[in-house]
Amino acid sequence: MEIDKLKPILEALFAASDKPLTVNQLSELFVGDIEQPTKDEIRQAVQELVAKHKAGGFELMQVASGFRFQVKADFETWVVRLWEQKPPRYSRALLETLALIAYRQPITRGEIEDIRGVSVSTNIINTMQERDWIKPLGHKDVPGRPTLYGTTNSFLDYFNLKSLNELPTLAEIRDLDQFNPEFTFAEATEATAATEATEATEATEPKQPGKTQKPKKAKKTNAD
Repeated sequence: MEIDKLKPILEALFAASDKPLTVNQLSELFVGDIEQPTKDEIRQAVQELVAKHKAGGFELMQVASGFRFQVKADFETWVVRLWEQKPPRYSRALLETLALIAYRQPITRGEIEDIRGVSVSTNIINTMQERDWIKPLGHKDVPGRPTLYGTTNSFLDYFNLKSLNELPTLAEIRDLDQFNPEFTFAEATEATAATEATEATEATEPKQPGKTQKPKKAKKTNAD
């Protein structure tokens, strides 16, 4: 099939799809057609579409699961105004946990807690699993056989990564707030850790009638 004829077809497919598409998936959509393009022709057409949309408001981006159309980050300020619902905000504790899983996988919940120095909330694990960012990879061969966690292709897709090799090196991460602009934090690490520790204590220790335990305020840090 001629590339110029193939490109608008692929554009329509990318626009209609609710998930990234690979070259193999695209090729299967042409099975049985009289003019069935080869995979090399599809690759060439895709690359020409990538170049075509570089100057526009959206781009054809390759992520772990394939290629997809997406709005460029430069125009996020205006695009988010289309929806009344605000983007989700995640705690620093969630991002720190996600970063540890991404960089140290496979890793257990207990190992994450040892590194962070506080317990990992079940809600944090559940939230990341619900978003399909992490998944169980098996069990560690130690007493108790704790679950080993790792990241998914959905995690890579969300952060516009093709593979874990594209993650910034730890030396390049000076501030976790810069990992992704969507993550906004109201508290610094010490404040979050203090709150988590207090919540964990309150959850395991019975409260005395008529008494309310107040969490201690975390010390101010330069990051606050």
